[in-house]
Amino acid sequence: MTDKQTTMLAGVLTAPRSIDIQQRLIPEPGFGEVRIKMKAVGICGSDVSLFQGHRPDLAFPLVIGHEGIGYIDKVGEGVSPQRLGERVVIEPNYPCGHCDFCWQGRGNICLNKRIIGVLETGCFAEYTVVPARFAWSLPEQITDDDAVVIEPTAVALHTLFSSPARPGDTVAVVGLGAIGLLVTHLAQRMGYIVLAYDRIPEKVALAATLGAIPISVDSSVAHIASQWKEANVHTVFECAGSAPAFTMAVEAAPRGAYVVVAGLADKPSSLTEFSITRQGITIVTAIIYQHPIDFRRTIRLIENGFLRPGCIISVKEPFEQLATALDTACLGKHAKIVLDVLEA
Repeated sequence: MTDKQTTMLAGVLTAPRSIDIQQRLIPEPGFGEVRIKMKAVGICGSDVSLFQGHRPDLAFPLVIGHEGIGYIDKVGEGVSPQRLGERVVIEPNYPCGHCDFCWQGRGNICLNKRIIGVLETGCFAEYTVVPARFAWSLPEQITDDDAVVIEPTAVALHTLFSSPARPGDTVAVVGLGAIGLLVTHLAQRMGYIVLAYDRIPEKVALAATLGAIPISVDSSVAHIASQWKEANVHTVFECAGSAPAFTMAVEAAPRGAYVVVAGLADKPSSLTEFSITRQGITIVTAIIYQHPIDFRRTIRLIENGFLRPGCIISVKEPFEQLATALDTACLGKHAKIVLDVLEA
C-alpha cells in the first residue's frame, strides 16, 4: 500500500441477496490491534445464511465474512512491531474473557462475544483489523489452502470433541458441507469409523475419498437407522443445519447413542419426547470452538501434517466475483468456495 492509498475494496451486504464491491476507507488499528492485508477468504455457510436474509436483526450495510488469512501490514499501540509481515489466520469470535461463561471455559457462548462479519465489520475486504491475540501466526509448513480453512476446522475439532466417542468408535455424520466433511476428515484420521450421509451425491463421494463409509443418498430414515444400528454407531453428528436433518438424526440414532448438534437450523424440528427418552438418546450441542485451545490444537495438527483440510476446497474465484460466488454457494453443491483477494 502506498502512502497515498486511503481506500480499499470491500464486499458490503446492503440487503438480503444484495452485496456490492464498494470503495471504503482502509481501517486503522487501535490499541492492541493489527491490520491485515487479506490474501484469501472462505465463504462459510453462515455467510450464505446472512446473504439469504435468514438473520432479520442484521444491521445493514455490513461487510460480512470471517474466514480469512493475510499478512499483518500495520500494528496498533501496544503490539510489537516484530509482528509486521506475519502471515496470519483470523480467529473471528472474540469472547470477553470476564463473564461467568468465560470463567467456566465456555467462551463459545459468551454473551458479550464479538463476531466479525456478523456483529461488526468482517473480512470480505482487502484489509481488516482484529485484536492481535486473535491473529494467529501461521507456520511456514502450512499452505494457504490449508490455512484458509483453519477456522472451520477448529469448529469441526470442537464438534468432534463434544462427544464422548473416542478413536476406534463408530460415528455417523449427517450433512457434508464444510463442517461435516471436516468432522469426517478429522475423525477418520484419528481412528474413528465414519458413516457419512448427505442428499448430494458429490458430497458423499468426497467423504468416501476421505475414508468414510458412504450411505446412499436415496436411503430412507428406516434404512439409515438399520445401517447405523448394525454398525453400532456411538454418536451422530448433525452438521446439516436443517430441521429435517436434525429430526432424522435423532429418529435414526441407535438406542443409547449421542446426537451432537453442530448445525444451525432456524426452523423448528419435529421430535417426540417419549421416543428420545425411551431410547436413551443424549442430545449435545456444539457451537464454534473454545478460545484459545481449539485454534492452537488445529494449527498444530495441520502443521505436523496430520490434517490436510484444504482438500475440501472445491472452487476458487477472484474477490471481484464475490456476489456470483455467494449465489453459487446458495445452491449447496460446493464444500468450500475460496476467494482470492485482489489489490485495489
